[in-house]
This record gives sequence, C-alpha cells and structure tokens, in this order.
Amino acid sequence: MKGIFSPKHKLRNPQSELFGGEIVESFEIPQRAEHVLQEFNKRNIGEVIEPIDFGVEPLLKIHDSKYLDFLESCHRDWELAGNTGDASALSWSSNTMDNSSTPNDINAKLGYYCLSADTFICKGTWEAAKESANVALTGANLIINEEYSAFSMCRPPGHHAPRDRFGGYCFINNAAVAAQYMIDNGSSKVAILDVDFHHCNGTQSIFYDRSDIMVCSLHGNPDEAFPYFSGFKNETGEGPGKGYNFNYPMPPNTDYFEWQKALLSAIELINKFAPNKLIVSLGSDTFKNDPISFFKLESEDFFDYGSKISNLKIPTLFVMEGGYAIDDIGINMINVIEGFET
Repeated sequence: MKGIFSPKHKLRNPQSELFGGEIVESFEIPQRAEHVLQEFNKRNIGEVIEPIDFGVEPLLKIHDSKYLDFLESCHRDWELAGNTGDASALSWSSNTMDNSSTPNDINAKLGYYCLSADTFICKGTWEAAKESANVALTGANLIINEEYSAFSMCRPPGHHAPRDRFGGYCFINNAAVAAQYMIDNGSSKVAILDVDFHHCNGTQSIFYDRSDIMVCSLHGNPDEAFPYFSGFKNETGEGPGKGYNFNYPMPPNTDYFEWQKALLSAIELINKFAPNKLIVSLGSDTFKNDPISFFKLESEDFFDYGSKISNLKIPTLFVMEGGYAIDDIGINMINVIEGFET
C-alpha cells in the first residue's frame, strides 16, 4: 500500500484551544501526522509519495466558494484588524438572525463560518488544509488508476467540515472531496465508512440527499459526545438519499466486543450497496487512552478491524481523521493498515 504525506501539514501549528472551560494546549498538533508516518515507514508498509496539487476546483465541488475565500484570507484579515495570536470566533450567528448575506468584518465572519469554539485558525491553516485535501485527492487518484489500496495521511482532518463551516479541527472535508473526485472520474457508487470516535457531521450533511455515496458512521452517542447535534440513528438521509446514511451511536466505555458488532453491520450494508470504491475515514480516537473520547478499544483491536474491512474486497482509500493519544496514534493507525493488508 502506498502512503501519501506532505510536510506542509506542519504549517498549521495551533498553540491552544478551548476545552473544558479553559484555554489549553491544542490536541490537534503536528506530532500526530509525524508519528503516523514514522510507524508507516518503520513497518515498511509501502512507498510514501508527496501529493499532486489539484488546485481549488475539486474543493468547489464540495465547499462553498465564499467559505473557501474566507479560509484563505482569515488569518491575514485577523492580523490586519490589529489582532494577535490565533483567530477565534467570539459571536455566532443564529437562526434568529438574518443570515442572508455574508458579513464583512473578520470577527463576524469567524462567527458566521465557525461551528465549534474548539477550533482556532492560526497562520498557515489554509495552506495546510488545502494540502491535506491534495493528500486525499492523490490517494483517490491512485485508487482510480487501479491501485487496490492507499493511505492518505491527512492533517488537518476533515470529516466535521460541512459545505460552509469549520470546527472540530476540520476545515476542508478530505473524505468528501475524495469521494466526489471518484464519482467524477468514473465510479458510479462510493461508500464512506467513518470509524473515528466522533460523528462525521460534515460528511453526512454533504451527501445526505445522495444515493450514489453511502455514509456509515460508528461513533460516540451524540447525547454525550461532540458534535452533539447529529449522528442519531433516525438520520437516514432525505430525498434520493433516503436509506443511504447509517449511524451507529454507542455509549461510554464501549469496548471492541460491542463496537465490532456495529462494524460488521456497516460492512454488511456496504456489501449490499456494492460500491466501486470504499473510503475509510480513519480515526484512532476510539482507543482506550484517547484524551477526548470514551471508547475502550485496545491497540490489537485496530489490527483486527482492519482485517474485517479487507473482507469487503473493494478498492479502498484510507483517509486519516482524528486520534489524540500521541504516543499511540502511529501504532493504532498502522495496525488498521497492516490488518487490512495482511
């Protein structure tokens, strides 16, 4: 399996975030991707290549153009307004306000486009996020050109980003961009299996009315876990997409014995859907020691579920999402990859 990695991810290096009512050191840091790359190379999984620059066009298939313009200019505008440090939202728009027009002030824009207060925009965020999408697109391009599997080591992650919002450490929805690219290049059906601890609210919303892209998500119960307002079982799609979105919310302390039941159910649904391509949004924050999650998977469980996913026998792109136990992220991520390959 080839890996795709770019050192440009280090351009995004946020110093802090809001967590538990305090400003703390960021959980989404450059060491995450570096540890994954190190373990990929240590185990000799395959060649590591740098991404192709696909430009902005594939991003516009998924994201609003004004939103992308905001990401590109945000930190520059923040500094021009006399601010220092990382850009963060202070006031949010709501459904009681007139949201018909995009605001001009940078503070207003931050509130307009932000979905969660945990995510600050530091210098280099746009460049890193755009390159993260290129990492995903390069992986998708490999699969289109008859590679059986690939691992896009994306950072920052993407699955919380809907069409025109950022949050949950996500800015561009890498998995969604890759899925659309596959559809645009000859795949009639693509399945996305999201195994990150947190629900893929962005991915779900983007494809909620689509029947050509199925989304299955295994995650912490949104009554108790971020992003809180989506990821419930009754969210099954709408219009042409009705019956193509499946959520598996699970309670605190879920172990692998219970978690794999949801995985096997999702695998069965994907098998019936019979997609041309599979994208796995791979988060390792289901691990027992993850600092911002509440599942109890062991490191060896990641190997086992990678093997189970391989039983689908579908060309598969792994797209890196979350996972914040820094000392274990490389081991757990690459256990999935090695389990799939074995």
